[in-house]
Amino acid sequence: MDSSKLKQDEIAIVMVPFPGQGHLNQLLQLACLISSSYNLPVYYVGSATHNRQARVCANALNPLDIDKIQFHDIPTPEVASPPPDYNSLNKFPAYLEPSWAACMLMREPFASFFRDILSKARRVVVVHDSLMSYNVQDVSTLSNAESYIFNCISVFTLYYLICLSYERRASQSPYMDIRSGDIHNTSKVIEGRFLDLLVEVTSTQNKKQWAIGQVLATKLVHVSNTNNICLEWLNKQPPRSVLYISFGTTTSFYDREIKELAKGLEQSKPRFIWVLRDADRGDIFTGEARNVELPQGFEERAKEVGLVVREWAP
Repeated sequence: MDSSKLKQDEIAIVMVPFPGQGHLNQLLQLACLISSSYNLPVYYVGSATHNRQARVCANALNPLDIDKIQFHDIPTPEVASPPPDYNSLNKFPAYLEPSWAACMLMREPFASFFRDILSKARRVVVVHDSLMSYNVQDVSTLSNAESYIFNCISVFTLYYLICLSYERRASQSPYMDIRSGDIHNTSKVIEGRFLDLLVEVTSTQNKKQWAIGQVLATKLVHVSNTNNICLEWLNKQPPRSVLYISFGTTTSFYDREIKELAKGLEQSKPRFIWVLRDADRGDIFTGEARNVELPQGFEERAKEVGLVVREWAP
């Protein structure tokens, strides 16, 4: 839906993700859920590169639901997109710092977009990643607008980081107080104990907490052909018998580490799905991905009990 087609009595939802795949994907899932369930106009706002990434990597989401989302590209300066340093002993993805720094320059374009939407809608609700709090701070100056933080990490991890006063999160803290509440992609069944602990440590903030998850695509008819192979293999295994191995989209291993892990799997003989891919660049559409090599013959020897996935796993 184009913003010019907004009705004055409508409530508009604006999603503001942090530019990392685990963040982009979860907010897009929530955007599709809100749009398809409540027929509200939903805007997904970020750089052109990361909006494109969110769409391209949106496996298992219904394309018709994605088509309902209005993607709005915020102009950003050109930044370096170096490859991950898989030989580094420090696994922190420092190579993504240029991309992260660039996304902190979006405050004014975001404020302008919020004002534009608010001039056409009765109310604007901004749902944003905690790491984008600086960029959306101007919501507090607008009438008929409110913001909520959507936490993409587990409540256990969030509680741990709060207790440690994690530096990167702390840098956003001065701008987080404007929020009306927190939305967590989890449930009481999964993390009830840590939800209770989180309420205790944040009690002085007087912010409401909602556990709404998990927000996952539950219909698998829209998965890609590659991922169908993964599901077909998984469905042939006994219940609760498969070890899932993945280190996310920001972690790379050097060759020796990969070979040692392969050796351990081969010797211990568990059933496994191993997502083996290099970490994402700041711009995933630049450069060539590293071809990670396994010990010769490993996949053939392990094919009866294991599957190596080099793309996205559902």
